[in-house]
Amino acid sequence: MSQTRAQPSHDPLKVPKLLLSSATDKPKDAVSLFFRAAFLTCLVGSILILLFSAFSPAAHRGTAHWLRLPEPPGTDPGEDHPDYAGDDSSEPTNISHIVFSIGGSVRSWPGRSRYSTLWWQPNRTRGYAWLDEDPKSHIGDNRWQVAASNSIPYRVSEDTTRFKYSSSKSAVRIARIFLETFRLNLPRVRWFVMGDDDSVFFVDNLVTVLSRYDHREMWYIGGNSESVEQDVMHSYGMAFGGGGFALSYPLAARLSKIFDGCLDRYYKFYGSDQRVWACASEIGVPLTRELGFHQIDIRGNPYGLLAAHPLAPLVSLHHIDSVDSVIPHRTKFDSLETLMSSYRVDPPRILQQSFCYNRIRKWSIAISWGYTVRIYPSLVAAHLLETPIRTFKTWRTRKDGPFTFNTRSMEPDPCSAPAVYFLDEAQEVGQAGSLTSYNRSDDGSGKECKSAEFDRVMAIRRIVVSSMRMDPEYWKMAPRRQCCEIMDRGSIKNGILRLRIKKCRPFETITI
Repeated sequence: MSQTRAQPSHDPLKVPKLLLSSATDKPKDAVSLFFRAAFLTCLVGSILILLFSAFSPAAHRGTAHWLRLPEPPGTDPGEDHPDYAGDDSSEPTNISHIVFSIGGSVRSWPGRSRYSTLWWQPNRTRGYAWLDEDPKSHIGDNRWQVAASNSIPYRVSEDTTRFKYSSSKSAVRIARIFLETFRLNLPRVRWFVMGDDDSVFFVDNLVTVLSRYDHREMWYIGGNSESVEQDVMHSYGMAFGGGGFALSYPLAARLSKIFDGCLDRYYKFYGSDQRVWACASEIGVPLTRELGFHQIDIRGNPYGLLAAHPLAPLVSLHHIDSVDSVIPHRTKFDSLETLMSSYRVDPPRILQQSFCYNRIRKWSIAISWGYTVRIYPSLVAAHLLETPIRTFKTWRTRKDGPFTFNTRSMEPDPCSAPAVYFLDEAQEVGQAGSLTSYNRSDDGSGKECKSAEFDRVMAIRRIVVSSMRMDPEYWKMAPRRQCCEIMDRGSIKNGILRLRIKKCRPFETITI
């Protein structure tokens, strides 16, 4: 049997299937590859354009609007950005970034404007006293001529008769002074600071406090009342306006959109500061407390409060007319002027405490720098020395408390009471030093004590304290009270005791 083998076809029109498949797939692969490459190129390019448009500085300034990421509903682009306030966000906060809004009236301003002369610095501080009417009709009054020439420039508030109120018509007007200041569109504003016409600000310390916060965020910063009865009646969450409070630009911008309507919602509130607090609460911004804002809601002698100031920079004092003079036998204004003289020498250190002991004589010494020194004829623990002596009463009921801080009663035994010395003068020494001197108070205290030890204390007529000026950056670190040292081995020459304030050594303690 013979077998025949199939011969391959020699028909030129018939192409083998394998060759046909290979030939037709090549154009398809090329086209597919081209489209894939084009798609990836477009995708990468789109992502890069989107990222550039959304996150470049030009996009935030509003000059690049194409392909911007959508803003959340109801927000104003740039409202919370520092460029919205027109300032340089990279520059540290300084006094030029703060605008003061001071509430006053035509009737009160001539008498109280002198307090502003203690802290207002022409050509350096910015702001206005907002009055209830134009004082031109009072221009013949000599008091007005003095007030107009030496203190904060004034403006007249807008008409507020359209707003509802239940008990205080002026509170509505004063609540709006931050809003009217905001609408002036002043350049490079980061903070709006409110106060009353009898508020005294320690401006350099205010700058130190506010510089710790990011002005591009919404902040509401201030302090409570000292008297619990006031906080319970109004709110612990409220910054009391006389002691002053600060609103960051973004919060002021947000408040400006709702404030007038908000005033009518809270027309039953008594104070202007309570209205601002309620409106900030609607936005969701709580009070950030700073211990240096002082409402001074106390009656009587403020000595115990000021002599034991908390470990924080002194920012403000209010209600000066409602308490005794801070230095006996001087007018209220003169005593504040004396306090300001030491503040100008070393702003961060004013009222800061330092303790030291003379263990041989068993004396305790407490310095409240720039204000007072106390010498106890016994060894007193540090936790007692830093606690305010109750020389004052509550604001409304004039009782011994309660207060929003611990207090201790005055010593009933005259032989245990301290000898008290008040600031006489302060001066700069060299490039970075200071010298303050304190004279013993002649209030008659201690005359009832016949102790020989107390007589040795009373032999000191004058105390001189030297120190290096405190760096404002100190308040950006963990707080620690500085120490003091008794000089000349405690010897008393010509009735003068010399002390020195210094940084505490790492392991140094104030131990009896």
